Amino acid sequence: MPVHTSQGSQGNRGRRVGLGLALASAVAFGGSGVAAKPLIQAGLDPLHVVWLRVTGAALMMLPLAVRHRALLRGRPALLAGFGLLAVAGVQACYFAALSRIPVGVALLIEYLAPALVLGWVRFVQRRPVTRAAAVGVVLAVGGLACVVEVWSGLGFDALGLLLALGAACCQVGYFVLSDQGSEAGDRAPDPLGVIAYGLLVGAAVLTVVARPWGMDWTVLASTVRMNGTPVPAVALLAWIVLIATVLAYVTGVVSVRHLSPQVAGVVACLEAVIATVLAWVLLGEHLSAPQIVGGAVVLVGAFIAQSSAPAQGAAEPVASGGAERELSVRGTAA
Repeated sequence: MPVHTSQGSQGNRGRRVGLGLALASAVAFGGSGVAAKPLIQAGLDPLHVVWLRVTGAALMMLPLAVRHRALLRGRPALLAGFGLLAVAGVQACYFAALSRIPVGVALLIEYLAPALVLGWVRFVQRRPVTRAAAVGVVLAVGGLACVVEVWSGLGFDALGLLLALGAACCQVGYFVLSDQGSEAGDRAPDPLGVIAYGLLVGAAVLTVVARPWGMDWTVLASTVRMNGTPVPAVALLAWIVLIATVLAYVTGVVSVRHLSPQVAGVVACLEAVIATVLAWVLLGEHLSAPQIVGGAVVLVGAFIAQSSAPAQGAAEPVASGGAERELSVRGTAA
């Protein structure tokens, strides 16, 4: 009996630690857009902000890449896909979107990814999906209609909405790539190693696309405005790199090792809530009551969609909270 009690106590402590890490990861990820938007409004191109984020994080995680260098031989396609789609593609589209539309709206549109994945499974791969998954898709789409206020003729910038949808599509593209590896029977690689190399690949791609040598570097030495409050630009950049990227990835991966994928997925959904609240408080981006209700419906639908595995033994569904969380769940739950 004492042995069982000790094991149960350790298990509860592990779950509490995992829950705390998952919440920290959600807060860190949720604050990325709020910190990036003032830099963009101060004159930095969205692509330059993304390049600073990804390159800074890649340098910080370089030791992990060296440690997991065997991945270069074993899973080059996965590393390239994660870097191109989940890192460069998602972040470039998301930061470009939030330069034109509110942070919360951009992130909620990104949460259509699980619904889009199920659309790919059903109509492209022609594999059946569960009824619960279909309900999740309907809820996510209906909630999104409230978020963008379709009854007012899409009051938000159309290009911004398309860019946010592009971020969701990049997540779907990475899921399809990693799903093919799962179907081939490949062993799930260490997620931290994949993240480290994905950041390196993303930094290389963004260097070519963003051409940072043309960036206005003086912005980083100045003070920017966050809803009228002066904030050092370098402090926001430090948050984006160290907290919203490095710490967010690491705590997200470690948390899944202490929690079930389902619990981790629920906590991950808080990212959109946290981002919306932070944007409200720090940037003054207020959402209307229908948008808040719609956002809640989007998150519920996204969670149901990602939790409902396709029928007849299909591969594990994408985890909520973006490609980085999907990688965390798939990489550690095997």
